[in-house]
Amino acid sequence: MNCHEAIDLIGDAIEGTLAPGALAGLDEHFAECPPCRNYMDQLRLTRQALGRLPSTGEIGDRDDLIARYKREFRQDS
Repeated sequence: MNCHEAIDLIGDAIEGTLAPGALAGLDEHFAECPPCRNYMDQLRLTRQALGRLPSTGEIGDRDDLIARYKREFRQDS
């Protein structure tokens, strides 16, 4: 598996919907490719941080969303 193929599978891996055979191939790729493993780790952290943002029923504007994300992210630092 090359990096482009791995990147295509990362979203499904994070969601837990990746087929076992594909997941094994992705794990093999990660063992040989620290940048792809780091990319997946960063996406997972970003998803977790965004998931902790309060649901107000309204997203707000871009600046508000970024400010809320930064406040939440700093709590874990």
